Amino acid sequence: MTITANERSLQKETIATHLGRPDASVGLVNWPVHRGSTVVFDKVGDLENSGERKFEKGTLHYGRFGTPDVFAFEEVISALEGAYGTLCVPSGLAACVLPLVAFLKPGDHILVTDAIYGPTRTSLKQFIARQDVELEFYDPCIGDGIAELIKHNTKVIYLESPGSYTFEVQDVPAIVGCARSRGVITVCDNTWATPMFFRPLEVGVDVVVQAATKYISGHSDVMLGLVSCQEPYYRMVREAANWLGYHAAPDSVFLATRGIRTLAARMERHYKTGLALATWLEQQPQVRRVIYPALPSHPNHTIWKRDFEGASGLFSFVLDASRERAIKFVESLSLFGIGLSWGGYESLAIVSDPSKARTVTRWEEDGVLIRMHAGLENERDLIADLTKALALI
Repeated sequence: MTITANERSLQKETIATHLGRPDASVGLVNWPVHRGSTVVFDKVGDLENSGERKFEKGTLHYGRFGTPDVFAFEEVISALEGAYGTLCVPSGLAACVLPLVAFLKPGDHILVTDAIYGPTRTSLKQFIARQDVELEFYDPCIGDGIAELIKHNTKVIYLESPGSYTFEVQDVPAIVGCARSRGVITVCDNTWATPMFFRPLEVGVDVVVQAATKYISGHSDVMLGLVSCQEPYYRMVREAANWLGYHAAPDSVFLATRGIRTLAARMERHYKTGLALATWLEQQPQVRRVIYPALPSHPNHTIWKRDFEGASGLFSFVLDASRERAIKFVESLSLFGIGLSWGGYESLAIVSDPSKARTVTRWEEDGVLIRMHAGLENERDLIADLTKALALI
């Protein structure tokens, strides 16, 4: 069976399974890896014609602009996100920065959620702001109050929902409404939910970015980013990628394509296990607070329930302990690795301090924040491991 992106009546699980596969005449269910730089044409005019169309979707011109396997993967992501087009880039951070390079110029003003992914914050402060762009952070829970921060030169509003480490769920429709009324472009990081659980473009966001490094690839062995755009912004993003020399490695795209086929099943498992762990932790005396949007106790649970179809396995909790005791807790875990990133099959836990990465909001919780990723292990085994480690603090 071969389907096209126009078959929108299909559910997202079916789209992720079937869209972007080779033509039936090939006889394979997966695209082979296309490793190549030079594309050879029969005629000079053919090469020149491809050069004129190199920023259009699916144009084979030179390896850096994409190959058939890359185009097929981008088509799957576009269908899942509801985008006009998607662009693969070398990493999640590259995806976050690319629209900013595409849209911002000296003298522009950008509003950025204060709960943004740390490396994106660094890129904004150390790279974008140096281009004479005015950078302003806002409270992620601001909602339609963001209208008061929009200036005559505001070009972009950057969202990330839920927020990094502290998981504030933004009122994306309210912010988008304010932005659209003032002609401001919106960019939203959708890595946490993936298009399986949230589709920002459907509520009016202009550009969605995400790290395919995480859930889409799903096995902690890929670096890849995705930028999905509404039609007016697609060419601008493609051109900016050319300025920066961005190109996604063919093997990374192959692995991410393989990962997308099982994304729906994996996300449901991450959700189930994450909710089980969060619910259990909320009942433990050593835990002051669990920060997980799917819990009724989360301050933005109502917004999450309205806008999202599920939750990933990533959340945080505040341990009622000193930093030394918190480190002992994490290091005592057997089934939770200590490491950066998340979204793979394995569970992870790290000690964090959000106060080091905030500008307009303050983190003043007593205790120590632990960020946890619920992997694909059996939840009973994970709870037993947590029980053992909590008993030591």
